[in-house]
Amino acid sequence: MTAPGARRYHRVMLVSALLLVASVLVAVAVGAVLISPWTTVRVFAWKLHLTGRPDDVSRAAEVIVLQLRLPRVLLAVLVGAGLGASGMMFQGLFRNPLADPAIIGVSSGAALAAIVVIVAGAGAAAGGLLVSGAAFVGALLTAFLVYRLARIGPAVQVATLLLAGIAVAAAISSVMSLVMSFAGEQIRSIYFWLLGGLSARGWSSVEAVAPFLAVGIVCATLLVRDLNLMALGEERAAQLGLDVAVFKRSAIAVGALLAAAAVSVAGVIGFVGLMTPHVLRLFVGSDHRRLLPASLLGGAIFMVLADLVARTAMAPEELPLGAVTALIGAPFFLWLLRREHGRSLRGV
Repeated sequence: MTAPGARRYHRVMLVSALLLVASVLVAVAVGAVLISPWTTVRVFAWKLHLTGRPDDVSRAAEVIVLQLRLPRVLLAVLVGAGLGASGMMFQGLFRNPLADPAIIGVSSGAALAAIVVIVAGAGAAAGGLLVSGAAFVGALLTAFLVYRLARIGPAVQVATLLLAGIAVAAAISSVMSLVMSFAGEQIRSIYFWLLGGLSARGWSSVEAVAPFLAVGIVCATLLVRDLNLMALGEERAAQLGLDVAVFKRSAIAVGALLAAAAVSVAGVIGFVGLMTPHVLRLFVGSDHRRLLPASLLGGAIFMVLADLVARTAMAPEELPLGAVTALIGAPFFLWLLRREHGRSLRGV
């Protein structure tokens, strides 16, 4: 990394970190009861044993901050980071900027597996870990299936990737409809998975998803160098010593794990993994060693702000989080699709 490039990257990361902190403070402060960011900071400092308990903070405000808003906002951070990193992994693996856990059906596969566990009455088993485990298996199988269907020759083309993702997602949707016919009283839980959202999520959800995301992020960090080799093409990567077949399986598993962890607590939320890596690539470049931490921060910021809009735009009613991200992401996706089509026509 050149000195100007390093300085630019460090500036982007610093600004992103500051934006994330500001987003978290604003998201915790804003709601039916407005709590100042300074009050939030003092409550945080107290809970971290840095200061004593603030005398002018009521018990009600403490409960709102620590039990209602903070776990939801932290969960948004985790979910956004997971989806951003998952999108980066799939885009790097497929060498395709249109790869996204939701668009290629991975999120739907994770949601279907989680829904089956819920309908079977095992949603609360093992502290919710069974849902997360099922979501991972569903995401993994879907990712491998879409990859096999989309691969033509040595590369995955845009059109075949989209068609494969659409076909698999349609099949999953039909299975979901079948499962819903047997859902009974659990139909509302299924709608949660389909629409996406973080309502009624507490510290237990944070504790359930954090270990999976931590493992996924560590594994992704170990694979970023090989993602850079894959950007040169499979043949060139193999010449440089990369076991391409093993790497593909590993990258798909890591991307599926990150997406499944997010889906297991938030349902199907699209376009975060599409937009975040693509936008940040414009600022930090295509080196995945830099793009991964930037995608983690960018995905977290986007999700926190999207969730803030979802719960405040039409208060006291709450919008589905998946609908909010789709309203932002769908136009971006269409623009990106048109740009990629133009590049293919020019032979770029």
